[in-house]
Amino acid sequence: MDKGYEKEGFVTISIKTSVARKFRKYSKGISRSQSMTLLLMLEFFEHNGIAPTEDLGPRMQTMENLIKKRINGVIAILKDIEKTQTKPTAGILMGLLEQAEPKKEPRYVEKKQFPDRDNYWK
Repeated sequence: MDKGYEKEGFVTISIKTSVARKFRKYSKGISRSQSMTLLLMLEFFEHNGIAPTEDLGPRMQTMENLIKKRINGVIAILKDIEKTQTKPTAGILMGLLEQAEPKKEPRYVEKKQFPDRDNYWK
């Protein structure tokens, strides 16, 4: 039984025998009752705003092109953000970090007792 439609009655629709066989085969293929299969098909067409007589080829290509354009737009925005914001900011931070580090000089320097050993004994 179809969930949510248990209490509803049945109505007869007149369709051709060959169409009925094909529809029943399709319904069994998707593991749904005939009522639910027909409901899913109707909701699909209503939701997508298309008619069964329309050809999806050009419409899908148009949608694909639109999506590609939007993706290219997003990529362009990200590249612009990287050029104008991320790289300069990273450069400024690196410059500040390089300046902030003091040059380390050793605290203790070893003094040599005999600075010029060769000339000492002469």
